[in-house]
Amino acid sequence: MHRAVRCLTGLLLIALSFHSIAATMYISDELTVPLRRGPTNGHKIINAALPSGMALEVLGEDKAAGFTQVRTPNGTDGWVPTQYLQANPVAKDLLVAANKRIQALETQLKSTKDNFQETRSAQSQAETRNADLDKQTRQLQTELAELRRVSATSIAQYEENKQLKVENQQLLAKVTELDSQVGQLRRNTQFKWLMGGGGLVLIGLALGAWIKSRPKRSTWA
Repeated sequence: MHRAVRCLTGLLLIALSFHSIAATMYISDELTVPLRRGPTNGHKIINAALPSGMALEVLGEDKAAGFTQVRTPNGTDGWVPTQYLQANPVAKDLLVAANKRIQALETQLKSTKDNFQETRSAQSQAETRNADLDKQTRQLQTELAELRRVSATSIAQYEENKQLKVENQQLLAKVTELDSQVGQLRRNTQFKWLMGGGGLVLIGLALGAWIKSRPKRSTWA
């Protein structure tokens, strides 16, 4: 009887030392962490190497032992050392996400440029479309500015960030080129309208001169 009471008391103390947390933690950079059945290094290893960046669902924490109870994406429950967990995704994963966003922006910019070429067929349609393109260009520039800010604060320590900055500059150059093409199209359209109006004036002058040069018929004829 006394033994059962001691067991129940011990289980209660262990339960009170756990903190149930509805959160997600990530394995730290450049680490592979073993997943164990219990909150000590002596417990059996369930998974020998949880990779860096893996997202784990936090089930509880044994602060005294320095272990956190987690659940892996495939549903396996176990314990890992708390010191190897961090609240935010690792920088390499952030870099991958940033590169994907850049590729999406480049694709969107190419689509915008292709659509812009189609507007050259009519001046009235071109003016409306140019306003939309200007708005899209400003939105892209805003997103790029935010992306550079995140890169400078979160990923600047990694060598891969150098390539990211180069890609940002290339994308800005493409945006500048698109702005230049929009301006050139507007100037070309205005020039065509001006030349058309001047041509009508010249035709009117020539017709008037020809009428004046015709010999007048005598009223006595």
